[in-house]
Amino acid sequence: MAHNLKAYRLAQDLSQEELAHRADIDRTYVSSLERCVYAASVDVIDRIAKVLGIEAAELLRTPPEGLVRFGTETTTP
Repeated sequence: MAHNLKAYRLAQDLSQEELAHRADIDRTYVSSLERCVYAASVDVIDRIAKVLGIEAAELLRTPPEGLVRFGTETTTP
């Protein structure tokens, strides 16, 4: 989920803070999700997906091949 979350967030030019605000979660929680520190509940996955305008399943899919690496995180170009 971490890779997809960051990729979709960056694709929509959203900061962690803005995504968190719109999904009614803490910014540090978004950061932790993107770093695989915590696992998100179904409720949180659903709220994030709605903000991003995607189905929750998209966040849970295996990241596609051909991703660009950003430090230890990956995202789509």
